[in-house]
Amino acid sequence: MKDNRMRHVILRNGEDGYIVAECPSLPGCISQGKTEAEALANIKEAIDLWIEEAETNGDEIPAASMH
Repeated sequence: MKDNRMRHVILRNGEDGYIVAECPSLPGCISQGKTEAEALANIKEAIDLWIEEAETNGDEIPAASMH
C-alpha cells in the first residue's frame, strides 16, 4: 500500500548547479534536477520508489513529518 501522505521536502542549490531535493523523513531519499520543477518531480518519484522498496522488504516506513 502506498503512503500517499504529503512529505516535507528540502530544496537546495547543489555545487554542480543542479537543485538538490531531499526528503528528511526517508533516510537516503535524495534526488536532483536542472530546475525546481524537475527536482520536485524527481523527488516525488524517489519517494514512491523508496516506499515501494520498503514495502517489498517488509521494512518500516517512517511517519511523514510536516515541519
